[in-house]
Amino acid sequence: MQLPDLKEDCSRCAALCCLAYPFEAEEDFAILKEADSPCPNLGQDFRCKIHTDLIPCGFGGCVAYSCAGAGQRVTQILFKGKSWQDDPDLLPHMTYALRLLRPIHEALLVLQEIEALDLPPELRAQCTTLTLALCPEDPKTIWEFEDKNLQEALAELPDFIEAIAPFALDSA
Repeated sequence: MQLPDLKEDCSRCAALCCLAYPFEAEEDFAILKEADSPCPNLGQDFRCKIHTDLIPCGFGGCVAYSCAGAGQRVTQILFKGKSWQDDPDLLPHMTYALRLLRPIHEALLVLQEIEALDLPPELRAQCTTLTLALCPEDPKTIWEFEDKNLQEALAELPDFIEAIAPFALDSA
């Protein structure tokens, strides 16, 4: 089984995180921004114009954010390198895809960490089963990630984490 790249690579993304999520003007964001609208700090080159000054400018939420590789997967794989800037009609589809894939990628990161634990065979097998369920074979469209079995596996993760907690504590 080959896991997708679970490390963000902003150079291969279309700045989807700067569009997909809303900002609330509070301690993590200096402004109010609606979902599916570009951050005013986003440049035409898909780069943040204030990246080196995010925290002083009030954007600590941006510093803490990671898409876990979902952004470049959406841009490069599902949308074949196309961009919402070239085709504005793609924007809601690309941001929806990011919001769908990011939790899957985060779950895969968690399962990758769990793999390193000394687990009994039944829990190790369950970890493998969940990982496989979250990795559709050669996905080409968003529909593969909306699959009922995949979404059920994602929903099972909190209970699985609770089941392995004693083993994680033993490893600490």
